[in-house]
Amino acid sequence: MSYLLYSPLTWVLLLGAVLPLQWSRLGTGARVMAVIALVSALALLTPFGGNALVRQVESGIPAGMRCADVAGDWSGATPIVLLSAGFETDPATDDPYVALAPDSWRRLRAAVLLWQKSPDSEFFISGGGPFAMKESTVLVALARDWGVPAKVLHAERHSTTTWESAFALRDLVGSHRIRVVSSALHLPRALIAFRAADFQPCAQPSDSDYQPPGSLGYYLPQRSGLRKSEMAIYEILGTGMYRYRAYRLKRTGGQESGPAIQGIRH
Repeated sequence: MSYLLYSPLTWVLLLGAVLPLQWSRLGTGARVMAVIALVSALALLTPFGGNALVRQVESGIPAGMRCADVAGDWSGATPIVLLSAGFETDPATDDPYVALAPDSWRRLRAAVLLWQKSPDSEFFISGGGPFAMKESTVLVALARDWGVPAKVLHAERHSTTTWESAFALRDLVGSHRIRVVSSALHLPRALIAFRAADFQPCAQPSDSDYQPPGSLGYYLPQRSGLRKSEMAIYEILGTGMYRYRAYRLKRTGGQESGPAIQGIRH
């Protein structure tokens, strides 16, 4: 339920309820600020606003850190690390493959295609999750169905956050250089976690959530616009939190282990 705190819909409803009651008490400056806040929140209910935020977040992958940028310098056998996007339903009560979130399918597909270009690479899949059947276990099985041999596949089954994944993999991956596969929206935050864990990661986006302007409906409030705004705001907040944690870790020289850490979810 924490998403209600950063959802633009919450802001619109709150401002819409409070402003009529307090309008006469507000000064000119406060009224202007309130109107700007309301209009901004309304804009984030539209695909226009949601996609603008998504594009801003996805552009946060630092220059030179995409795997395509370093392909000429790195070995083709550099390990691949796939970050799970979780389940949509409990895999114990559904077909485990059907239970996977669509983003998990997309990320795995991108990782398998990357592995096919360098079949000597070790292939790590990270993700535990809240259910008895672990996300990485199901994704490893699906990767084998898609032709990846068991001898190169490794599952990290204990992490429940991106930060935990990075520190748990530190003990499993025998290389500082890794190719991290995830959605473009998630990668800026993920890179911070892996750099904090002493990896030298490059980013391999599996897909983009950004959609360019289309019909008139692109500028009207609708559920898809709200969903994209919530996703982007979640990543913005998570990125800020991870930057702070990485800074604190660097300052203190402290040690962290994956499963013991609580934080932003995948």
